[in-house]
This record gives sequence, structure tokens and C-alpha cells, in this order.
Amino acid sequence: MTESRTYSFFLGCVMPNRFPNVEKSIREVLPRIGIELEDLQGASCCPAPGVIRSFDEPTWLALASRNLALAEQAGHDIITGCNGCYGTFKETLAELHEHPERLAEVQRVFKGLGIKFTGNVDARHLIEVIYFDVGLDRIRELVKRPLRGLRVAVHYGCHLLKPSKNRPWRRTQRHRFLDELVEATGAESVQYRDKFMCCGAGGGVRGSNAPVSVDIAREKLDNMMAAGVDAVINVCSFCHLQFEFSQLQLNKELGENRYNLPVLYYTQLLGLALGLEPEQLGLHKHVISTEDLLSRILGQ
Repeated sequence: MTESRTYSFFLGCVMPNRFPNVEKSIREVLPRIGIELEDLQGASCCPAPGVIRSFDEPTWLALASRNLALAEQAGHDIITGCNGCYGTFKETLAELHEHPERLAEVQRVFKGLGIKFTGNVDARHLIEVIYFDVGLDRIRELVKRPLRGLRVAVHYGCHLLKPSKNRPWRRTQRHRFLDELVEATGAESVQYRDKFMCCGAGGGVRGSNAPVSVDIAREKLDNMMAAGVDAVINVCSFCHLQFEFSQLQLNKELGENRYNLPVLYYTQLLGLALGLEPEQLGLHKHVISTEDLLSRILGQ
């Protein structure tokens, strides 16, 4: 990749409100690898695919289309770092392209709002752009601080991968692209039991049945810890929330500090490999402390 490409950056709800440290890492890292971000002015909630769509699909479709229309008007494809937002936009575009009458319905709603929308825009996850447009070879070339000896558990998340017909990934139950991006930094992606299981937060589960949600997270965390990893690597702000806050809740219930596994977003891991300082990546502002992990990586 020799030239920068600009995208309309869709933050979503969770990241700016709960994890500005993750947002900071994205803003620091992406321009360094040739991806320019332009804030999407006037954006709303995506809205969430597993909640709003279940109750009122026409409203879900119109709200999602409005965000896509803002990107279309800005002249850029939309890029996001949240799997749920990514799922909403990819599935909205599939609906509009496969069913022209749905696009016509949305356009009728927009007519009274003065919004023009043709559906001629794409939605991409930042991991998709890094993997396909930047590429593994370029990432390896840019690494200044190889993360050798670091063992991590990769978590893909559900909406990043499914439904496969609306995703750019090869149709398989054993994906490797995120593992490959992790390994390009020098870190080791460790296999663990039930690697592709849900984090337990999506579909309204965390909000409606917290004990079940945390129990699912516990199972994944136990499997990761049994594999002897140093950290969790994710690419979704909601999965990030689930793994961090579930550990706090589990420790409170147990009355001991059993769960203490640092949770990093991929751009935080990549930023370390590029030679950025932890403060630039928001790594000093985590719910689960990264202090010991960073001391090991930085040799302090």
C-alpha cells in the first residue's frame, strides 16, 4: 500500500463513552499505516442489530441507512471498529441491494428530511481494511518492536464473521486472518478451547440476563487462561467491555483476584509493535491493569 485512503470514521456508542483509550489507539495507529480517518458528522447509534432490529426492522433500517447516507454525502466508505456496528451496516446494505423496494421505502422517509441516499457506499471493519488493503507484508515491514515471546488469545466476535454471505472473509469455521495480523507483530496467537464461541454480551444478553452473560465470558476466560496466555486481543468495543468488566464481576463474586487477564484492542497491540508508547495507545487507562504486561514488553 503506497497511498493513504480516507474513510468516514463511525465510532458507535460504546467506544467513545466507555473506551476513549481504544479510540485513541485507533486514531494514533491507522494514519501510520496509510488509513486516514474523517469523523462522520451527525452520526447516531448504528443501531444495534440484535436489539432494535428485533423490535422494529423498518426503523432499524432507516436509522442505519441515515448513517450510511452521511458517509455517502461525505464521499467516503464508512469504517468502524465495532463488530455490532459493522454487522448493522453490512446487513443493511445487503437488504437495500437485494430488495430495491426497501431502498425506495428508506428514500421516501429521507425525502422529507432532505437527505439524498442511493446506497452507493460500502461499510468496512478496520480489521478488514488492515488485512486486505494494508496487508501482512506491510505490517511486518513497519514493526519496530517485535512482540516476540508474547502469547495472546485472539477473540474474533460473532458479527465480524457472520452471516458469512455478507462478509468478505473466506467461508470457513476456522478463520485465521486475525491470528495472522497478530502474528505479524511478532506475538504468538495461542489456540484455546471454544475459540469462536460468543463473548456472551451480544443480542441484548448482557443487558437482560447479566448472570448468563458473565457465565459465558467466564468459560471463555477460563479456556484462555488454561492455554497460558498473557492477554486477550479483540476487535470489538462491546466484546472489549464484556471481557474487562466480567473479570471485575467474577473477582467480586469469588472474593479473590483470580481473573486478571489484560484485554487489548488490536490497534493497541499493533501500536506497541510499531514502537508507540503505551500512553499514546491508552494502555494506562484499562479496567484490567496492563502494568505487568507492559513492563515485560518494554523490558522495564
